Amino acid sequence: MDAVRIALLREALAGTEWLAATRRFGGALRASVRSRSGGLLVVGSEEYEPWHLAAHLRDEAAWSDLPQLSPTLVRHRVPDGVPDHLSVGLGRLEAAGRGETLLVVSPGEAGAGLLERVHDARRGGTTVFALDGGDRDLRSVAHEALTAPPDTGLDLEVLQHLVSAAAGENPGPGRPGRPRLRELLSRFAERLTTPPPRW
Repeated sequence: MDAVRIALLREALAGTEWLAATRRFGGALRASVRSRSGGLLVVGSEEYEPWHLAAHLRDEAAWSDLPQLSPTLVRHRVPDGVPDHLSVGLGRLEAAGRGETLLVVSPGEAGAGLLERVHDARRGGTTVFALDGGDRDLRSVAHEALTAPPDTGLDLEVLQHLVSAAAGENPGPGRPGRPRLRELLSRFAERLTTPPPRW
């Protein structure tokens, strides 16, 4: 994403509901994750792996001093020889339970197999969040959902950046000088022009 598109996007979002919606979703995500590390699981559909969002949440956890935001990326297929933090398979969802949060990211349909696992995790007490591109079935399973709006330029990739920035924002007392979402959008714009982190 180039700087011109980012500037146009920020201008287009100013005064709309999307900054507020993103802030609410990110704040709810932050509040749902307990104060221990490893309680946030991030999973995508079989065709889409949200490693980029996981990396940004990990960065936000460090920058905002919120270690509970550092996620575990859950993968449909785990290649041989990958580091431990990249070798968590779908079996982790079966072990998810009360006190944990699951963020499902899917640009299309999540698929019946994943939906079943997510539904089981929810029944076990896991709080479910969904970032989607229009999957009603996924939204129906989630406690909180945010859908990328069509025809705005705010696609699911951009939405993930905004959500990770909003989750790292801490508007409460006791953290003077913490950046607000508009400032985080500027930081987000800078990050988009740098290569993704290497895991």
